[in-house]
Amino acid sequence: MTKIKGAEAFIETLRREGVKHIFGYPGGAVLDIFDVIMDVKDIKFILSRHEQGAVHAADGYARSSGRVGVCLVTSGPGATNTVTGIATAYMDSIPIVVFT
Repeated sequence: MTKIKGAEAFIETLRREGVKHIFGYPGGAVLDIFDVIMDVKDIKFILSRHEQGAVHAADGYARSSGRVGVCLVTSGPGATNTVTGIATAYMDSIPIVVFT
């Protein structure tokens, strides 16, 4: 049996779910995932300048494409910076998933 890292399993799961775009901002808790994302060709990572921008971009992507918006940010303050964007999507029943 081939062993894979958790970050590789995470990306493979997103791939199997049909994710084509991930919006986010890197940080310590998710750096292993970002290392894997850089080598993936079929999922495009869109870097934002702030976590709140990443979640709003995922929201806009979901609204315009009809697909689930996916956002990846670090834990702690990175996670709390996504709250407004999550609330915005929630209030309009827009499908997003935020990983931290």
